[in-house]
Amino acid sequence: MLLILLGVLILHLIILVLLLVSTIANAWTVGGTKSTDLWYSCLTTNGGYHCSSASNEDWIQAVQALMVLSVLFCLFSLVFFMCQLFTLVKGGRFFFTAIFQILASLFVMCGAIIYTVMSPDGEEDAAFGFAYVLAWVSFPLCLVSGLIYIVLRKRE
Repeated sequence: MLLILLGVLILHLIILVLLLVSTIANAWTVGGTKSTDLWYSCLTTNGGYHCSSASNEDWIQAVQALMVLSVLFCLFSLVFFMCQLFTLVKGGRFFFTAIFQILASLFVMCGAIIYTVMSPDGEEDAAFGFAYVLAWVSFPLCLVSGLIYIVLRKRE
């Protein structure tokens, strides 16, 4: 049982790191001399790196909010898991933790879908970057983690 709990905890920490990196990193869209993320749009010219704030369009603000919510819900889920680990009665399930983890997965999925549909096609050689891919990778991991929490029972 200890190995299962340790495995679930490690999976949760990996998901949290993936969500943090995908939210913070400046590589949602990369191409040529330009890289864009949720917060900044950076341009490399003559060896200099010049960044400006991301657009104030509604869709990018929705993606920002959803990604921040996914990180927060994943973090709250981890805190609830640790609390329930010590306070939950024998045979109890981690439903509260599971709900927050599944909500985090839904938030990251919605944010990635909105970015996919609405991302600007400014440069012809622009492609989705590693932070965008990390967001999509964290979605199924987060969902599976939430489902594991539903099935998982506390034992002595």
